[in-house]
Amino acid sequence: MIVLDTSVWIEYLRSNESYFARVSKLLEMGEVLAIDCVFGELLQGAKSKREQTIIKSYYAYLPKSDRCDFVEAGLYANENRLIDKGVGLIDTAILLTAIKHNAQLWTLDKKLLSVLPPENCYQP
Repeated sequence: MIVLDTSVWIEYLRSNESYFARVSKLLEMGEVLAIDCVFGELLQGAKSKREQTIIKSYYAYLPKSDRCDFVEAGLYANENRLIDKGVGLIDTAILLTAIKHNAQLWTLDKKLLSVLPPENCYQP
């Protein structure tokens, strides 16, 4: 399974050619795992009810992970000193969810990429 970080979803939803075809294929193959906090971020940034409806329809369709465990993410971030590396709690929750599901994470966030275990890094 592949976890798409918010940054990748944004590029896909903007129909950015560099991401649209690849993400579309992953979606068609049922390879994308939805995470609550990613969709929460997408909905937070939606500019209209139409955009909210589109985002919610993707969320309804996709297989979902367990809910993000922010307490566990906080502990993981503390143990790995992630705040010192510029990685916040939501990004840590996304990272930890990918690790727990043995999934790959596709992100455009350089700080998050720098702490991502190689086996969990999606290489498009």
